[in-house]
Amino acid sequence: MEAVFLGDKPDPNKKLREVPHKPGVYLMKDRLKRVIYVGKARDLRKRLGQYFIPSRRMTADLKTRALLDSVWDFDIHLVRNEPEALLLEGKLIKEFRPKYNVSFRDDKRFLLVKVNLSDVIPRFQLARLKKDDGCRYFGPFAHAGALRSTLRWMRKRFGIRSCRVAEPGEADYSRCLDHIIKNCSAPCIRKVSLEEYKVRVLQACEFLDGQSQEMLRQIENDMQSAAERLEFEKAAELRNMLEDLRRTTRPARRFTRGSLPTSIDPEADLRSLADALLLPAPPSAMECFDISNISTTHVVASMVSFRNGVPDKSNYRRYRIRTVEGQDDFASMAEVVRRRYSRVLLEGRVVAPDLVEFSQESPAETMARIQRIQPERAVRLPDLIIVDGGKGQLSAACRELQRLGLDEVPIIGLAKEYEEIYRPGRALPLRLPEGSGALQLLQRIRDEAHRFANGYHQLLMKKRVAESILDDCPGVSENRKQALLKHFGSIERLRKASVAGIAEVDGISEKLAEAISRFLTK
Repeated sequence: MEAVFLGDKPDPNKKLREVPHKPGVYLMKDRLKRVIYVGKARDLRKRLGQYFIPSRRMTADLKTRALLDSVWDFDIHLVRNEPEALLLEGKLIKEFRPKYNVSFRDDKRFLLVKVNLSDVIPRFQLARLKKDDGCRYFGPFAHAGALRSTLRWMRKRFGIRSCRVAEPGEADYSRCLDHIIKNCSAPCIRKVSLEEYKVRVLQACEFLDGQSQEMLRQIENDMQSAAERLEFEKAAELRNMLEDLRRTTRPARRFTRGSLPTSIDPEADLRSLADALLLPAPPSAMECFDISNISTTHVVASMVSFRNGVPDKSNYRRYRIRTVEGQDDFASMAEVVRRRYSRVLLEGRVVAPDLVEFSQESPAETMARIQRIQPERAVRLPDLIIVDGGKGQLSAACRELQRLGLDEVPIIGLAKEYEEIYRPGRALPLRLPEGSGALQLLQRIRDEAHRFANGYHQLLMKKRVAESILDDCPGVSENRKQALLKHFGSIERLRKASVAGIAEVDGISEKLAEAISRFLTK
């Protein structure tokens, strides 16, 4: 490993003179150029200057003094306003996970607003994760309170429904009184036509997009008129509402992963990982497995792939555990590793049968030769396998690799509690320095596998909740329910099917098909 010359601690005041009096985010770094603290400021020059006042060390608490002792350098990133600074600060803390930051280190995200314009009667909802589900998303928004206040005003101003979707057999007007107090245009009982309602929804979308200056001026005029009439309480209410609306609709940059300032160096992290694990070369292809079994209803697994230190999402895979009863992480890990690499070996035989048919090499050597001869082929074995867990998960995975003849492929287990690395044949775990590039790379791929597995688990649970509606349908037993779902694939497709189409399913008579159609229509 190349030696790092630390030298003398530089004088921060020289760099501080070049910092402008503008809002932004600052990153404190230690002598090894690792980010140890991320903060935001309305005035970067003033905020950073407070850190380097000599008397600050005398009055600061222990944590701040430790931070000041560790700071070797700092970087800044300018933004246009405070909300942008807050959004960027949260993104950077989640990316770098600095040791001296407490807030924003969890997986909680800023609020978004979503609306599904393809719904019959669209409504606006809060969300924290943007999904590829066909909905339109607005945000993220830095001020949650202002956003909620804005949504309440917007629903009343445009007459947008706020009620949930009615349960089967339940009419909207029987449980929603918003249309009586003039807070909703009530398209569910046709007080306005669906076409007029969708025009209102589009106007609300334009408002959230920032095309709201005319409305804001009207509210400001109403506030001034109320003050002139000495109606100060109403004027104060309008003033607060105007401030919330301006906060929400103020244009702000959306900091995506590609636009984030970053100091992550994937190549350096790979070299560091190869040195730490004593690998012959940096692992350009890595695959990580995680098991999600929040309940015994659906036990699922994920496999995420990193290429050259960054996610390779086209090669992500997800699995439903088939052969394991109950919650058994070890057996589940064994099944998913067996299925994954059995498939890889099978694909190797398909793409290069002449290289495999009479080969005396081990499967790992054959796959490596296929990769050398035909590098354009997508099928290949990883340079490193990572399983989320300790000795138990690692042992289960190693047994399956040995049965497949792939025991030469490097594999490790990463235990989350103390970030310990377990290796085959080693009794004691390896603990890398906190903040090292190698450990951060392993954490990134492990966290990505965890996110992907949990997302699949939530998807299946939502599907199960939707399917449970058939449990209340008279005449539909569990076997008939499974036959219907197998034939149509989902409740939505079953709901759109004709009576004749439903009657085509085995075990479903025409009379029962009519009853099912009426039940789902309600």
